[in-house]
Amino acid sequence: MNMSILKSMIEKVVAFRDDRDWKQFHNPKDCAISLSLEASEFLEHFQWKNAEEVQKHLEGNLEDVSDELADVLYWVLLISHDLDIDLEESLNRKLKKSGAKYPIEKSKGRHTKYTDL
Repeated sequence: MNMSILKSMIEKVVAFRDDRDWKQFHNPKDCAISLSLEASEFLEHFQWKNAEEVQKHLEGNLEDVSDELADVLYWVLLISHDLDIDLEESLNRKLKKSGAKYPIEKSKGRHTKYTDL
């Protein structure tokens, strides 16, 4: 992702929050709870549906699903800002760690947990 786009998104969510004077309510614990709640709302769109039902649901509800995913992103961006976490650096570091756990030659095309590879 272009870093200027990421920076712009972070600036937008911080401005949205600060324009409403909500920072006073945004401690790390409550922001983490909000992130989890929004992720759960996203998951509700898929709960109890098989692959065919998910596809049909998405055809009529993609905007709602998109809104929930945007809510998840909102909290990720806001938390990263408030905790001074560089998301690009964090993602790169995590991908390197995951790459070591899941080397291509052992994990390609498999869903096996790294401890069982």
